Amino acid sequence: MSEDVRLVAWVRGRVQGVGFRWFTRAKALEIGGLSGFALNLGDGRVQVVAEGPRKGCQGLLDWLLGDDTPGRVDGVTEIWDTPRGGYDGFAIR
Repeated sequence: MSEDVRLVAWVRGRVQGVGFRWFTRAKALEIGGLSGFALNLGDGRVQVVAEGPRKGCQGLLDWLLGDDTPGRVDGVTEIWDTPRGGYDGFAIR
């Protein structure tokens, strides 16, 4: 049985205006079983919220930390929590 979790990640670097949210959504859909969103913040970061199986959320975080993202990721701060629900798929906000 897979434990469902909530991942909240704040991604900093050159991550706005480069398709980062679109590719994040595409990766979440590729992984499957994840719901949540990617949102541009006013300070230049992108906030990513993902809920679903721990393995899927960890896969998305690994991708955010990897070299395959658009733009340039200088760092990621993450918080793990219990799921809150209420998301219909994975959205770009």
